[in-house]
Amino acid sequence: MQRFLDVARSIAVDAGQRIREAASQSIRIEHKGAVDLVTETDRAIEEVACARLRSEFPGHLVVGEEGSAGSAIARPGDRQWAWYLDPVDGTTNFAHSLPHFAFSLGLARGSELILGVVHDPMRRETFEAMQGAGAFLNGDKISVSNTSDLASALVGTGFPYDRREHIDFYLRFVRDFIMATHGIRRAGSAALDLCSVACGRLDGFWEWKLNPWDTAAGTVIAREAGGHVSDFTSAAFDPYGEQTLASNGLIHQQMSTLLRERLERTP
Repeated sequence: MQRFLDVARSIAVDAGQRIREAASQSIRIEHKGAVDLVTETDRAIEEVACARLRSEFPGHLVVGEEGSAGSAIARPGDRQWAWYLDPVDGTTNFAHSLPHFAFSLGLARGSELILGVVHDPMRRETFEAMQGAGAFLNGDKISVSNTSDLASALVGTGFPYDRREHIDFYLRFVRDFIMATHGIRRAGSAALDLCSVACGRLDGFWEWKLNPWDTAAGTVIAREAGGHVSDFTSAAFDPYGEQTLASNGLIHQQMSTLLRERLERTP
């Protein structure tokens, strides 16, 4: 297991250097959809990272965001090792020179999430965790916040790529959390949002329609920091599902109740 983490960390730090260099240059942008961007950097980082993973672990499946674009993602077998890679989580921020994005790399065996590394290249922060071994930021152990009242909580969220088609639906959930919490933030990187829950910068986070490469690494990190990750109903989290709810654990049921009540009231 330690070798998995050592390789993942090495890949993440190397990717961070490449991303920093690219961020200081002109960024070429392409559109995968109306609001879904991709850059040359996304593709280049993914190509290098995938090649390294396949060289180090030839029997492992590697699922990258750009390589999976436009195709259905097949679930790995029950005992199959699978790496989930997002070369630049927060591409829209990166494309607009907003310095809030990350390289994210998670490892699972079948449906069991085992390991995660999320590297923020601009802050030079590396979050990492292995199942059962705790979560760390730049080598220091981290833990979730102790906020127990949703009214005192700062929570994060994001909007899926079909937001223009379903904006009224998604904004109902935002309104509920604005009214129920101390505040909400929409920072633009789900991987970093999950890490922010892990280190107590956020007390909770929810988002619709994320992909396994968005959540695999951050979920391990949040859990190992003492947090809880589930779907909106508090049922078991599915990286291939449409709902992600993460919290410090203390406000999880309060967040879940708010989400379930809104779902019950919204057609």
